[in-house]
Amino acid sequence: MNCATCSKYSLLDLAFTVIGVSTFLFDVGSDLWVAKELFTHGEFMWFGVLLGFMLMSSVVIQLFSWFWLKYDRELKDFESQASPRNVVLFSGAKRVKLLLVLHVFQLGFFIRHISAIWQGFCVWWREGCGSEYAVYLTHDLSMLRLIETFCESVPQLTLMMYIMLHSNHARLVQYVNVGASTTSIAWMVVDYHRSLRSFLPDKDNQGWLSSVVYFFWNLFLIGPRVAAVALFASVLHCYIAAHFLSLWPVFVTWAWMQNTNFMDSPAGEWLYRATVGLIWYFSWFNVAEGHTRGRSLIYHTFLIIDTSILLATWWLYRDAEMTQSYAFILIISIPLCYVLGLLIKVLYYCCFHPKLWRPTDLGKVTYDVTDGVEPPVDIQADNASVQTINKRMGRHAANFYTTNTLSAIKTNECEATNSSVL
Repeated sequence: MNCATCSKYSLLDLAFTVIGVSTFLFDVGSDLWVAKELFTHGEFMWFGVLLGFMLMSSVVIQLFSWFWLKYDRELKDFESQASPRNVVLFSGAKRVKLLLVLHVFQLGFFIRHISAIWQGFCVWWREGCGSEYAVYLTHDLSMLRLIETFCESVPQLTLMMYIMLHSNHARLVQYVNVGASTTSIAWMVVDYHRSLRSFLPDKDNQGWLSSVVYFFWNLFLIGPRVAAVALFASVLHCYIAAHFLSLWPVFVTWAWMQNTNFMDSPAGEWLYRATVGLIWYFSWFNVAEGHTRGRSLIYHTFLIIDTSILLATWWLYRDAEMTQSYAFILIISIPLCYVLGLLIKVLYYCCFHPKLWRPTDLGKVTYDVTDGVEPPVDIQADNASVQTINKRMGRHAANFYTTNTLSAIKTNECEATNSSVL
């Protein structure tokens, strides 16, 4: 892949990275504030549940980060290309043990943020040098933030909504936490897809109008699902865990049946499938090639039925007197919001999706990008003559793209291998 065909890292990309880490730190701070308030008011059960969500999310993120670090260091000539001037996170064999300690102490995700910001700043300062590697770091970071969103922010948002419904009142800190979680969810989903598009030529990047439509599509689909789960938990809190544990294995099995091949090790792949199962509990996430529309239709049909059951259960078991002021509004608005989200999704793919087309005679191919797709990218340092294709990205792209694209990816991999041999 020539540099001319690679997306350039811009000042806007650096701004998105800085805003992303700021949102992450604000979200962590608000979580700790809520935990302190719960503990102070003697709500030890919710304090424990909140800490459990935070710990689970952090462990999952550190595992993904460490797996990817190991995979990337196994790439041929990676160390020679990831020069110390360009990268904070990966270079230097002596830093591996330090990075392992940082991951054990749950700081690997934060170090990735610092590394991406430093690399982005260097690219901006040197006016484009090392742009491809900055994009590479930014995408990994966006993927991790997306996983953190569904492992922590969405469950915590559900918990906060449940506490507010169960007690029929809310403190300022709870409103702040709900706002921070909602902002984090919306921002991370859009940021992930903008980062995904940054692997493509600039003219094909997701524009602002497309990003806004994408934001509202996800907001109106995820929001009603979270609200329905919280409403169900407010009347049958003992059964919400059973509900999740009955669906999660089904989702994980469905991911396994789709032959996902994202990670470089069996343990990492099952971690990925387990995470996908958690994401599917709240939102659609495409993980395999072919019949995407059919799988999406099956998923949304199932989720509509399940959400309807949750809402119907809440309506039957609710306290009519306590919920009189908002019950009718919720039972009408939640289904309408979900339908509106589906309509916006159709509108996005019909009118606002940045469709890609490449003439075959120019050595480029026709493909499109969906959730979880990573086009092949070369990791380059300044003046590097050898190009290394990230195996994880290339293999993941091969699972999603059309036949022509798959052939092109394999051709690029072979050319990169031959060039490294020569």
